[in-house]
Amino acid sequence: MCGIVGFVGKQDAAPILLDGLRRLEYRGYDSAGIAVCGEEGIAIAKSRGRLQVLSDATRGGADLPGVMGIGHTRWATHGEPNDINAHPHLSRSGKIAVVHNGIIENYMELKISLLEKGYTFRSETDTEVVAQLLDYYYEGCGDFFEALNCTLNAVDGAYALGIICADYPDRIYATRKDAPLLLGYGEGENYLASDVTALIRYTRDIVYMDDGEVAVLSDKGIRLYDRMLRPMEKEHHHIDWEIDAAEKGGYAHFMLKEIMEQPRAVREATAARIQDGRIVLSDLSMTPEQIRAIRKLYIVACGSSYHVGMVGKYNLERLLRRNVEVCLASEFRYSDPIVGEGDLVIIISQSGETLDTMAALREAKKRGARILSIVNVVGSSIARESHDVLYTWAGPEIAVATTKAYSTQMAVLNLLGLYFGDVMGTVDYETYENAVRGILALPEQMETILAKKDRIREMAKLCVDHDDVFFIGRNLDYALSLEGSLKLKEISYIHSEAYASGELKHGTISLIEDGTPVIALGTYAPLFDKAMSNVVEVQARGAKLIALTTDSHAAAMAERVDAVISIPDTEAMLLPQLGVVPLQMLAYYIALERGCDIDKPRNLAKSVTVE
Repeated sequence: MCGIVGFVGKQDAAPILLDGLRRLEYRGYDSAGIAVCGEEGIAIAKSRGRLQVLSDATRGGADLPGVMGIGHTRWATHGEPNDINAHPHLSRSGKIAVVHNGIIENYMELKISLLEKGYTFRSETDTEVVAQLLDYYYEGCGDFFEALNCTLNAVDGAYALGIICADYPDRIYATRKDAPLLLGYGEGENYLASDVTALIRYTRDIVYMDDGEVAVLSDKGIRLYDRMLRPMEKEHHHIDWEIDAAEKGGYAHFMLKEIMEQPRAVREATAARIQDGRIVLSDLSMTPEQIRAIRKLYIVACGSSYHVGMVGKYNLERLLRRNVEVCLASEFRYSDPIVGEGDLVIIISQSGETLDTMAALREAKKRGARILSIVNVVGSSIARESHDVLYTWAGPEIAVATTKAYSTQMAVLNLLGLYFGDVMGTVDYETYENAVRGILALPEQMETILAKKDRIREMAKLCVDHDDVFFIGRNLDYALSLEGSLKLKEISYIHSEAYASGELKHGTISLIEDGTPVIALGTYAPLFDKAMSNVVEVQARGAKLIALTTDSHAAAMAERVDAVISIPDTEAMLLPQLGVVPLQMLAYYIALERGCDIDKPRNLAKSVTVE
């Protein structure tokens, strides 16, 4: 959620820190700050609100001279968002400054101990405890590396830490546990960040840190140590996407840009994995024997990735004839799950760093299950801890509300289902062949939907002035409606719920009154007549209806509703891939009409790395 940047080199650090933080704004934050070590020690500037406030207050960083520093965008957890609670936090001696992502779970116990030793605290944060604890140990031993080791042994919880000390004005210390942190290598300068987006303008040579590792950065290089503080070397990763992938490219919002990028993203996620009409997953290490031996599948995820799993349940159970259980990661880890050897746990995460999902992965792995992850970020924590990983290759996604990440996750899950079904012998040749042809046609079909954006914008006006919007659907349409509803509520702030249409008579139809907007999904042909019956039901209660259906059913649906969005006909399992696009656009245009901050909706963050 929060963002960390660090720089050490031969040029002024503050402007680079501010630029890096600007590229992390999409992660969500309510305050920002930087600390620079100069000739007179550590200088700190921090402020509540948008990063521009901090930039203006420091004249773009010019007021903080120095060639080494750290920066942070904070999402408030301990203490309200204000200037005092913003990071970086300074120690009592003024020699140590700390930025931190995560939560120190035993901070109150440590704080009480330090208070008893005469320390005072300026903020309400758990992070200041780290700064003061470092100060305490450093004062006692005189060796900063030893003081850091003592501090890490004392704290419990999740953390990514960037630390500077005025006594060592040429280096940054970094360490992590259950929170992402990476190192960037340059010529005569080196970098620290919580997300590669902050560094892509400066370097493409990246190392991802693992739990327990410590790094010391200087302008001469980076020294890396393992959990036992032994020197080590790590594999470097080259970032091959261009900086303009993280820029708006002329679009009003990142979300619109990323909606429009979906045909390309789905093509890149699928085309290279289909050769001569066959699905080839060369990055999968599972043998045919291991695939056929799968007893049960679990799909574990949060948010939109969980909704991908809901679609996947319908498709995988049909394709594999195996039971598929979809679990919220935050519930899975605490439910004493019945999972073990012979089970496959599919972990889905855009960032590959989602804390609840990571914890669920570790729980399943500990119980003997095989882990296959579907993630976007190469080298992310979830990818590294999985037995197998299938990357979505979606490129950077900046808007908080996911669009192309959802679409590429679903595309990869569909490929996986067909591949497994072929190996297991549960998918017949005709179904397989038709599905592969359908997958290859998806990008072009998506483009035909995107060409209808002006019509969808007009439809959005039907919902703009309402406080409640309901989605209804059956089977795959129900699973898709969950994502459509989430997109609407998270960026427009309209209360929205998705219901299985068959449940209407079991209580939820009581919420429908005259003029209530209802978005009815009827793309799944085997249940189209049922969908029409539910449309008539809510219409009889006065609902204002927008329907999503296929081109072949659009005319029939248009006779009963106020507006129709249609998508091209395709194989049933692929309908949600197309259906999500107009629902994303509908949510976008409703939020636009309401004047919302679309890319950075209130109270939300892109990557949820705290519980």
